[in-house]
Amino acid sequence: MPFVLYRREAFEPLTETPWDGAFVPRAIRRIVSDVDAAYDAEALWPADEWDGWQAATPMKNLYVGAAGVVHALDVLRRRGIADSRLDLASAAARALGAFREAPDFMRGEDAPAPAASALLRGETGILLVTWRLSRRAELERELLQRVRQNVDDQVDEVMWGTPGTLIAARAMIEWTGGDDWREACRDSAESIWRRRADDGFWVQRLHGTTERRLDPPHGLVGNVLALRDAIADDRCAQLHEETSALLDQTVVVEDGLANWPMWLGAPLELSDGEIRVQWCGGAPGIVAGAGAYLHEDLLLAGARLVWQAGPPGREKGSSICHGTAGNGYAFLKAFERTGDEEWLERARRFAMHALEQVERRGRGRYSLWTGDLGVALYAADCLAERTAYPIFETWD
Repeated sequence: MPFVLYRREAFEPLTETPWDGAFVPRAIRRIVSDVDAAYDAEALWPADEWDGWQAATPMKNLYVGAAGVVHALDVLRRRGIADSRLDLASAAARALGAFREAPDFMRGEDAPAPAASALLRGETGILLVTWRLSRRAELERELLQRVRQNVDDQVDEVMWGTPGTLIAARAMIEWTGGDDWREACRDSAESIWRRRADDGFWVQRLHGTTERRLDPPHGLVGNVLALRDAIADDRCAQLHEETSALLDQTVVVEDGLANWPMWLGAPLELSDGEIRVQWCGGAPGIVAGAGAYLHEDLLLAGARLVWQAGPPGREKGSSICHGTAGNGYAFLKAFERTGDEEWLERARRFAMHALEQVERRGRGRYSLWTGDLGVALYAADCLAERTAYPIFETWD
């Protein structure tokens, strides 16, 4: 019996609008202009219902809050694509203060301790963005404390755990060259390595579940990305080889297409009836996260699945987390690996579609991973032929 690798009804026809290198910067600047107009110095940005569900709004974190918005605006400004008129340092400082007044964890959420040290959902990401814009010494000390507090976190994934704070420590080494950061990076990497199970996976103990997950934000390929450049070359080569073998063992292949389950032993179709084909679960995230070492035949089979499925429909939308832009990074990785311009063209077609999805929605969504600025970064990457996924691989 053939496998079903994706649900056709979850996707929509790809736009017929061709890539337009002159249009894209204008579209990005429109997004930035809308983000600027929506800003309030006290209330920051309005939260989408999904982003702010059961949480203390405004949202402040790096994932779906103000810190991610400020970071994206800063990146677009540094790259000379769009210049926000906001005082980004002040906006970041306000986000940090607001988080300390009312952390934006969901009510009743079983967040792993120490939750405030989390990169994407806690204070670490906000501190890092704020420090980068101000270079205040006390913020660096507080950030280092958060990273050290998270060294022995048992959740073992990027959003909450030590792999996320390792990504922050690596960035601070690059920006400061400080010995304290090198020590924090070394300690974090060794802690993550020690907790790697004999089967090559890490065990994620999160929200009352215990799983061996594969996806970038919560699992195997995200942890491997975090460890890259933080461990010796021979150990990194070993990790890539062994992780590639695990991805060979867990893949589901049908008619030259490939998809991966969310966790070891899970079926593709989950209890909600969905089959994930998005950056945060399924082939797009595996290809984008493991593009450097995944066997090329599987990398291309995963990318072909993303292309055949088409852009995610309205429910998932345009975002870099579970939408069109995030899926498009699979094409950029295929282009990086093969040099085949067809994959770059496919990435750019997805960028045009994602920008059209932003326009069709008719209202702004103000976050990095789930909102319009993630789309802007993806479109900018397509313009510049850059293939690194935000935060996980680059802060620029």
